[in-house]
Amino acid sequence: MRTPGAGARTRELLRRPWVQRAVRAALAAALAWQVAVLLPPPFTQYAYYAPLGAVIAVHPTVADSAAAAWRTVLAILLGFGLGVTVHRLTEQALPGALTIALIVALAIGVEQWRVLQEHASWVSFAAVLMLTVGTAADPARYAAAYAGLTLLGAAIGVMVTTVLFPPMQLTAAVRAIATTRALLARHLHGIAGGLRGGALPAPGEWVRPRRDLDAALDRMRAAEAVVERARLANPRARRWGGTAARVRQESRALDRVAVLVDDLTTLVAHLPPDRRGIDRVDGGTGWLLADALDGLARVLRAAGSTDGGDDAVREAGAALRRLTALLRESAAADDEGFVALGAVAVGMYRSLDTLRGRSPTVDA
Repeated sequence: MRTPGAGARTRELLRRPWVQRAVRAALAAALAWQVAVLLPPPFTQYAYYAPLGAVIAVHPTVADSAAAAWRTVLAILLGFGLGVTVHRLTEQALPGALTIALIVALAIGVEQWRVLQEHASWVSFAAVLMLTVGTAADPARYAAAYAGLTLLGAAIGVMVTTVLFPPMQLTAAVRAIATTRALLARHLHGIAGGLRGGALPAPGEWVRPRRDLDAALDRMRAAEAVVERARLANPRARRWGGTAARVRQESRALDRVAVLVDDLTTLVAHLPPDRRGIDRVDGGTGWLLADALDGLARVLRAAGSTDGGDDAVREAGAALRRLTALLRESAAADDEGFVALGAVAVGMYRSLDTLRGRSPTVDA
């Protein structure tokens, strides 16, 4: 008897992009093979090219699948045409090794055509394949069979991607956002703790946390870009459009918060030793800044939760108002550190504004 835990794990596994792609690719390859073997000669002789086209066309999004299909077939046809043309022109004039070298060099030149994008390498592959396999038989027949069956398989791959739980890639994006949010919150808590304890790390000690955060931000941006592409030609786009828009909104908000954290880290970590006591400004700025940072970190952690999010926003807003009031009343307006702290306070207000609301939760 299947337990609820096992069912939940199965659903969680099926939400993983690589598992979904494996299911779609396997089904598309099987369907492409079944269709190809029913075709008349000479296509049945090369039926295995149809599953190849199906696998090539199964991508994380419907738009990427369609683009991969036509760009790959175009690259293959260009390679075949180049291979046949060069072979016939040099068959009597050049030895085989030089002919292959010339074909590869020309193919790589053709691959620079931007339209082909990441599928450009199929040009040189198809050109050499035509020279080594296709020219031994009827080149036109081989090209028609190869390209035609690849296109057939690719069309099936696009169809399967469109019909079989067409991915919106929201789960991966939400996870990337949650990871980035947690890193930002931990970073803010660390800076706040250092401000209170007077034991701030040296500038070089921020390198690894910043590197981890940069990597998380890159993954988050990439995941958001995939979600945007996934909305194109996707029958599920209308249903999940609101969630996709919130993913975009929170991703951009975290990007802005990351800029703030980076600026704040630079400000605090690079102050000379006699300026590390930021609370010298009217005797309390460092502590109030730490409270504001902790408040912003709590907002980051509370995003997406069902409880406590509004309280975290109110507490962070109150801490920022206390910091702003102290800065306004301070007589140190001409102090370089004071000006920087004022800029940080403004940036934190803007970041708090962008973080209001709740993080999207999805099951797609």
